[in-house]
Amino acid sequence: MNTQLIKISSADDPVIAKVGNLIRNGRLVAFPTETVYGLGANGLDSSACQKIFDVKGRPPDKPLTLHVSSVKMLGFIAVITPIAERLIETFLPGPLTLILPKRPSVPDAISRGLPTVGVRLPANDIARALIDASGVPIAAPSANLSGRPAPATAQAVLSDLDGKIPLILDGGACRIGRSSTVVDVSTEDWRVVRPGLITRAMLAAAIKF
Repeated sequence: MNTQLIKISSADDPVIAKVGNLIRNGRLVAFPTETVYGLGANGLDSSACQKIFDVKGRPPDKPLTLHVSSVKMLGFIAVITPIAERLIETFLPGPLTLILPKRPSVPDAISRGLPTVGVRLPANDIARALIDASGVPIAAPSANLSGRPAPATAQAVLSDLDGKIPLILDGGACRIGRSSTVVDVSTEDWRVVRPGLITRAMLAAAIKF
């Protein structure tokens, strides 16, 4: 497989519509967010999501995160808890992944049998435009081989996944360059699963507001 790298500078680029069609039809595409590059697949297509595990060498019991372009789309795939609502109002779009109770539309290939799902609304115009163009939530862990550093540039993605995926959407270097904060807000006993730019203190302040 030849991996094509397409440079893009704007969310208005017409190539996004073509790439969204690839995702909708089960192909894998790497794309930029404000944190790191993600390896995207149709988040409602179990076969497409399985390709992510195969390409990355991802542990089979590790769930995937779904990327959405709006709070409305988020509500279609997850139950928005009261605590999550406060964090959404404060931090989203932004570098925060919320673990929430999943809705039946989320396939087991995403949740790996868990009753919850990780959801992210990225603060990157290209990422949100791609999700809109695909018409589905995009499952997207970092676009690297498992165990390797999460990539902040398209060239870093290429060095890991060249020949393994059909396309990399090059939107330049990621603004933050580190993975998002992950917080489990599926119950009132919320907890930080992975630290990131948004700290526990910032989360607590928003929740108590």
